[in-house]
Amino acid sequence: MRRGRAVGALIGLSGGTFLYTTAEALPVGLLLPMAGDLAVSPPQVGMLVTAYGAVVMVASVPLTALVRRVPRRRLLSTLLAGFVVSNAITVLADTFALLLAARMVTAATHALFWAVVVPAAAELFRPAQRGRVVAVVFAGGTVALALGVPAGTWLGERAGWRASFLAVAGLGALVLVMVATLLPSTRPDEGHAARGATPDARRFWLLVAVAILATAGAITAYTYVALFVTEVSGFSASSVGAILLARGIASVLGILTIGALLDRNPWLALVTTVALQSAALLGLYVLGQRPSVAVGLIALAGLAFAAFTAALGGLVLQVAPGRSDLAAATVSAAVNVGITAGAFVGGLALPSHGVRATVLIGTLLGAVALVLALGERTIRPPAVAANLADAVTDGGPLARDNVAAR
Repeated sequence: MRRGRAVGALIGLSGGTFLYTTAEALPVGLLLPMAGDLAVSPPQVGMLVTAYGAVVMVASVPLTALVRRVPRRRLLSTLLAGFVVSNAITVLADTFALLLAARMVTAATHALFWAVVVPAAAELFRPAQRGRVVAVVFAGGTVALALGVPAGTWLGERAGWRASFLAVAGLGALVLVMVATLLPSTRPDEGHAARGATPDARRFWLLVAVAILATAGAITAYTYVALFVTEVSGFSASSVGAILLARGIASVLGILTIGALLDRNPWLALVTTVALQSAALLGLYVLGQRPSVAVGLIALAGLAFAAFTAALGGLVLQVAPGRSDLAAATVSAAVNVGITAGAFVGGLALPSHGVRATVLIGTLLGAVALVLALGERTIRPPAVAANLADAVTDGGPLARDNVAAR
């Protein structure tokens, strides 16, 4: 296909990751306005985010297996149409129950979208450009956290929370048109990104473990970063927004700089980003009482974690033991397990050990992930590893696809 059309389709797919990430996190910024308008408590509104993540975590793999034969353009267009409709229902919802139902529909389309978007984007360009393509796709989600959610919060505080979701639905319609008109209609089992370039089941499950641990480490610390900078670093509460913006900008830079390394050595990219995140969190634990140092280390941790997520996407396309979309769905579920576990562990440690403990726990989880990532070179050859993994995943979709591939 022509390069101009491929670039347009890639922008549309990256726009989709931007919108899904924005929609997922918006209730965090609009917690109080939504609670007041719907006459519910703030914790109930918070449940909109928790339940959303739970749906993504549970539904990613089974839904991807269910639609594994649907052509990419038709599937992604349908998912984006579901995104637009469910967010429109969110705008019109007059009860919390209807709002929750609409959010669950959005979450279900989210689970499928993230499983399919990476291989679909990779198919648009030559295999040698995979790393940079994956980085562009993930940049949408990173920009959403840095700019999309703050902008949506700003709009919701001034025009009402429904205006924010209306804007998301409107932008979703625009992205839908781009994807439906520019993305080629290919079968999901065709093309160079349909399966792993160098399939290796043992390395894939190692990647899943690293995804859970490194994500849990990042989220354990990040969930309570506002408390850390006010209690430990000595900043005022009004400074938190600027600090988070600095982290968001650094995250975008991390995504943009990791692509070239992903194309050359994806495992090195993974090890580098996990090591950088662990070092930043350790530095924050030791030197967090110094304001300027704390801001720099928080930004560095954000840069590392954003680059880490892109490295995960690139490695899925390399080591997937069967279909890349099922592998991507599994890693997406693993990341959501890490998010849930990280927030839970941090919440347990905070009351008894203080906010510095959340950073230390995040460091330790990242260190374990780093040890696993470094151990990748000791993994035995792919053929033996695949047989061992099949025994573990007997009857599962990844195992069946791996057997079929062999």
